[in-house]
Amino acid sequence: MSVSGARTAAYGVVPADTTEEVRTRAAGVSTQVAVLPVGSFEQHGPFLPLATDTLVACAVAREIAAAYPVHLLPPVTISCSHEHAAWPGTVSISSVTLHAVVSDIAQSLRRSGVDVLVVVNGHGGNYVLGNVVQESSARGERMALFPAAEDWEAARQRAGVTTSLLTDMHAGEIETSILLHAHPELLRPGYETSDFVADDRRHLLTLGMSGYTDSGVIGRPSLGSAEKGKELLAALADSFGAYFSLLTSADDSGTETGDTGEAGSARG
Repeated sequence: MSVSGARTAAYGVVPADTTEEVRTRAAGVSTQVAVLPVGSFEQHGPFLPLATDTLVACAVAREIAAAYPVHLLPPVTISCSHEHAAWPGTVSISSVTLHAVVSDIAQSLRRSGVDVLVVVNGHGGNYVLGNVVQESSARGERMALFPAAEDWEAARQRAGVTTSLLTDMHAGEIETSILLHAHPELLRPGYETSDFVADDRRHLLTLGMSGYTDSGVIGRPSLGSAEKGKELLAALADSFGAYFSLLTSADDSGTETGDTGEAGSARG
């Protein structure tokens, strides 16, 4: 379902809804769904801002809110970026803290009558979000993690992104494309000449990103374009339809949502 252009235009990184607008939207649906972008504050090479993952998650969430009757929440902007600690500016919280924050938000929403929470994850290092969703689903609560690796792969192919998801790990073609479309004013010079490939990253958890890249980039940002970014977001919004249908048609036991918390793969 589409919503008004005025509502779409009002969305920045922080939603501009009033409480009455939320009340009106809730009156028109049988199951209320909230969308929570979760990003990070971590290095993205010399040309993308520290807030890149948050901006990407918010861009995806805005596309969802423009197409479906959901409550768009403000983003969680600092998360689990420990693998990027070698670079100045990176800030992290523990996985325990992120688990608690998202769980508390979900509980607060349920108290106010919002039955479903979809976490839009913009950072691949937020592994704990999969646990949050699995645990909630096991309790019979409705929650999902989006996008999954399959959603990113379908979007990559539709947008004509050349780099594979394995190679496009961090500050690469996908993230550069989305920011070129959604926030071109935030890119610094240099993405055209910063390509770096390191496909074998089996010791990433032990060594961190600095064990594989000096610049902080793993991917091919030179291939990014605003057109690809626009198509990536449109494809992800289309993929979200299956999640929306599943979550709003599930029975009260919540058992049908158990597989929505598997990977929730995101960019680095």
